[in-house]
Amino acid sequence: MIKHIVFFKLKDRSPESVAVTVAVLRNMEGRIPQLLSVEVGADIIHSERSFDIALVTVVASLEDLQAYQVHPAHKEVIAHINEVKELSLAVDYEL
Repeated sequence: MIKHIVFFKLKDRSPESVAVTVAVLRNMEGRIPQLLSVEVGADIIHSERSFDIALVTVVASLEDLQAYQVHPAHKEVIAHINEVKELSLAVDYEL
């Protein structure tokens, strides 16, 4: 099993902007068969070092992670994220 975690810092950090991107990320749930779980959370601390959104997903294998990366529903998310993000960081590790 692989856990895929991504943090997003948005250009527009307003609650409305964050809510839209959270909804876009949550929209992947049930649409990408390789995703065993999808968790999306918006930051509640809002410190200078905070990121705005965290995405945590779990897939069964590296092959499934690669298939997720090129899935059409994920590509829609990437298009949105590329428009709204200032910065993103990711880590992938085996469970």
